[in-house]
Amino acid sequence: MKLALGPLLYYWPRDKVLSFYEQAAAWAVDTVYLGETVCSRRHELRLDDWLYLAEMLTAAGKEVVLSTQTLIESESDLKALRKVVDNGPFRVEANEFGAVRLLFEAGMAFVAGPALNVYNPDTLALLASWGAVRWVPPVEMPRTMLAAMPIPAGMETEVFAYGRLPLAFSSRCFTARHYNLQKDSCQFRCIDHPEGLLMNTREGEGFLTINGTQTQSGKVHTLALRLDELVGMPVTGLRLSPQAQHMAEVVATFRDALDGVLPTAQVAARLQPFLPALACDGYWLGKAGLAYTHNM
Repeated sequence: MKLALGPLLYYWPRDKVLSFYEQAAAWAVDTVYLGETVCSRRHELRLDDWLYLAEMLTAAGKEVVLSTQTLIESESDLKALRKVVDNGPFRVEANEFGAVRLLFEAGMAFVAGPALNVYNPDTLALLASWGAVRWVPPVEMPRTMLAAMPIPAGMETEVFAYGRLPLAFSSRCFTARHYNLQKDSCQFRCIDHPEGLLMNTREGEGFLTINGTQTQSGKVHTLALRLDELVGMPVTGLRLSPQAQHMAEVVATFRDALDGVLPTAQVAARLQPFLPALACDGYWLGKAGLAYTHNM
């Protein structure tokens, strides 16, 4: 089974991003997704920088996919989207249907990202007819629904298997609001929170994570203990979402578990030190997303 490093969801300084992907070139991932998917105001890296990283990672033997922004709110956003679609050599992940249309019109094969919210076979078949060769199911989709989904011939299925869940997007910036700032004068405060800004309930329990215009889960979704459940399912790859620390160790843990080097009984203990928050897997089981069922 393939491992993929999903697009970076956070706003990091340029040097940190470049260093992260230089290290990722040596990790046991087959696919790397690059690009800004959350907020067009994040400009530490431009398209030329992402293309430089794409060439570097391709030379290291990785498949590179350029991910598009999830919300298109302005003419400048649309221009940026067109540049990604017209990049040339690299496949594109469409995260909204404007990108799907441009890719279809260009006759380009593409990845249907999780933000497209594909829950039924008719929609998936339609995307396949438009050129989708891989899809990432919505992060809320339970295993029973995925197992019953008819997959078009030749379509790859990549499941979100690790990281804080990207739950929702808004035209408002929640990080700016937290600091009593306007979105257009946000002072780029996201860069102060390399793994988002945790929201607690009144009882002090981590509930959600604020990441600019994106709302994430407060807990870290992981299927590391449930890899055996993927046997016989139409899953060809797992997506691991980047985090600021210990990402190399997370990748190695999943790779060893998939390869049978790491016994299932030892996965939890090995992964635990690298989790930036409590674990969850509720959506996979058809339960509340923040639930966690330790099945060992």
